[in-house]
Formats: sequence, C-alpha cells, structure tokens
Amino acid sequence: MSPHALITGAASGLGRQIAIRFAERGHQLTLIDLNSDLLITAAEACTEAGAMAVRSIAKDISTPEGPEEAVTEAWEASPIDVLINSAGIYPATPFLSLNAINWDAVLDVNTRTPVLATVALARKAVETGRAASIVNISSGAALRARPGAAPYSTSKAALEMATKAAALELGLYGIRVNAVAPGFVTVNSTANPVTEEYAAAVSDNPLGRRGEPDDIARAVVWLAGDEAAWITGETLRVDGGSSAGAWNLPLNWSPDATAGSENNVHQGSHAE
Repeated sequence: MSPHALITGAASGLGRQIAIRFAERGHQLTLIDLNSDLLITAAEACTEAGAMAVRSIAKDISTPEGPEEAVTEAWEASPIDVLINSAGIYPATPFLSLNAINWDAVLDVNTRTPVLATVALARKAVETGRAASIVNISSGAALRARPGAAPYSTSKAALEMATKAAALELGLYGIRVNAVAPGFVTVNSTANPVTEEYAAAVSDNPLGRRGEPDDIARAVVWLAGDEAAWITGETLRVDGGSSAGAWNLPLNWSPDATAGSENNVHQGSHAE
C-alpha cells in the first residue's frame, strides 16, 4: 500500500503545492483546510498529479479537539505515515494593540494545533508499532522579530522548540519530527494577504529572488522521506540565504582607509 500523507492547510499556498509533490510520488493523501471550495480544487489537482487516493476534510482544526479529530478521521481510512503541519496565520498586530484574543488566535493555530496533531499521530503510531515522519512549517520570523509580528514570530520560535522536544521524546519509537522554515514565498494568499511594500522589504536574499511554493514543497518532501532517515529535531531553512545575513547593508568602514593597515580592521567598536 502506498504511504499516506496528512497535510493541513492544504487548500492553497504552500500546503497545496506540498500536497501536489506528494501526489507525484503516488502517496495517498488526506487534505485538511477551512476553505471547502479551494479544498475541492486542490484535491482535483492532486488526483491529476498522480495521487493514489485523495480524501478531503473541511474542518477548523484550531480548536482544542480539532487536531485529534482530524488525525483520527484520517487514520480510520488508512494509517498515517507522514504528517505535514502547514496550516498557519500571520495577521499584523502592532505590539501596543495586543490582547489575549489576538495573541491566542495566532498561537492556537501556529503552535498548539501542530503540537496536538503531532501528539495525536504519535499516540496512534506507538500503539500500532508504526514509524512516522512529521514536518512542521516554521518561518524565518522565528529568528527575527518584525513590526506587527510579535505573535507570529513567537509562535514559530515556539514551534521550532516543540519540534526539537517532540523529536527527542519520539525518536525511540521510530517517529521523526523536523521543520522547514521558508523565507518569503509568493503564495498570493487571500487568508494571509501582504502588501507589495512588505513583500519587497522581507524578500531580499543572497540568491536575489523570492521563493516559490515548489521551493518549499521539494524540501518538505525530501525531509519527510527516507533519504532524510537519520535527520530529526532539525529546522531546514529554505530562504534563499536570507538567514545567513543581511547582504544589502553598506560596509561599515572605508576599504581605502583600511587597505594599508590590518590593525584598523580590528580596532574600534564591533557593534552592528
């Protein structure tokens, strides 16, 4: 029987392209999303791409019971081999406008939901003696705060630590847990729209282009698969090199002034 991949946030954007990549490998798929209309078209695209079978669950999995219910429903059709936690939100909220409601809304979807989905799958895998591979979708924002993104950045930083914690405790059961952290990717999301000004500001990177959903999907499929069988607890940054540093900053000294003296390079303030 072909492997079964459960993908959240699968109706559009990264989740949809990840699903298509698994479909091309002949996986069975269960696609979960709130948007039932887009979920239908995503399922059709996966069938055309070669999925062995495609099931759709139109469901809000951000409730406390949602992740376990979704995993249970998908498992009843066929045991799950791969879980991709791709559902996420990133509304902009200035720090001074934060309250319990808008803070919890982001953390519930971006951190609690993937953690509880991982717990639900791990329990079933352990009970049945099956291995499993889980990939969480993080973000470059886990490493760098941005104006208006305190809840989002916090949720993704927490998700990366939860990835490590899960990998540590589940490894002995043959369950791998990793994350992929995309840089800015053009997804034209209606659920999470961004302005062109914002996109331009966050998409600078050494490779000189914005990411595409397939850049992320190929990395996710590889990390979830057997070629990465000895990798767990890791976050793979797929960001065009933006996490390596800020390539577009000016030099903080004059090359002409320092050309004649090595000492000049090593003296003075090193503050960035």
